[in-house]
Amino acid sequence: MRNLRTAGSDAVAISPAEKIELLQAAIERVIRGKPEAVRLAIVTLLAGGHLLIEDVPGVGKTTLAHALALALDCSFQRIQFTSDLLPSDVVGLSVYNQQESLFEWKPGPIFANVILADEINRTTPKTQSALLEAMAEQHVTVEGVTHPLPSPFMVLATQNPIEHHGTYPLPESQLDRFMLRLRIGYPGAADERQILRDREHAEPLEEMQPVMSAADVLELQHAVSEVSVDDAIVDYLMRIVAATRASEMLDLGVSPRGTLSLFRAAQALALTEERSYCLPDDVKRLVIPIFAHRIAVSSRYSSALRRSEEAEAVLREIMKTISVPL
Repeated sequence: MRNLRTAGSDAVAISPAEKIELLQAAIERVIRGKPEAVRLAIVTLLAGGHLLIEDVPGVGKTTLAHALALALDCSFQRIQFTSDLLPSDVVGLSVYNQQESLFEWKPGPIFANVILADEINRTTPKTQSALLEAMAEQHVTVEGVTHPLPSPFMVLATQNPIEHHGTYPLPESQLDRFMLRLRIGYPGAADERQILRDREHAEPLEEMQPVMSAADVLELQHAVSEVSVDDAIVDYLMRIVAATRASEMLDLGVSPRGTLSLFRAAQALALTEERSYCLPDDVKRLVIPIFAHRIAVSSRYSSALRRSEEAEAVLREIMKTISVPL
């Protein structure tokens, strides 16, 4: 796509901030009244991470993931995760060609820039694990042969809360590969009314046009890596991480991958707000969506039906004990 905007007879280059705002506006025409959820989805994209959207059915999880994918001029595949899905249905397999007397590699739907893994926790752990290598290393290995995935590469997964029937909890190793988990929540009355009007005569998703190319995404991801992070903010981040590992309320603290995820996401958040530097508030704003799904509350303090809420409550208490750099 072109990164120029016509103004009279002159062509004006579009800045990174303007590209991000175009992307946000395009998605918000479909996802009404949820600017923070949309912004965090964009932050995950720019930080080169993967996004887990967890909420009750019908609030727009798949719609948000689909809208982000359609707003990008990139290859896109949707995988509907079901109990009978096999790993080969995700990554691909070798098929014997009788005419050529050899095996031919048939890539699966994972070979795209943006993957919508819909209802990921409705499939078995064996099939869930098919995503582990792809999400961590951007390639898959089948029968001893490594196949690289396209760049950029992002998995957008949706899941219903684990207490719902017919779901399999994602293992810790899988959860840790998602940079960020967010919830959408129910819309306000005015926004829900607008949703009805938007869909009165057409489906907004069908009218979406790409506003950002794969090259734009890679350019912005590079720009994220150049956002400066002061040592005081790094120390602040590290104190939060250390507190999760030392807390008696937690059986599992934040992993080094989680630490890096918060660092990179804070850089991306700063870029979306037209800053070349991070603020402590960037870290504070991202702690819960990046850390809550990575920690495990001790059984002494947890009830299985409310583990997500309890993890968030523990993080809020930890945050109160950590001094914020001035």
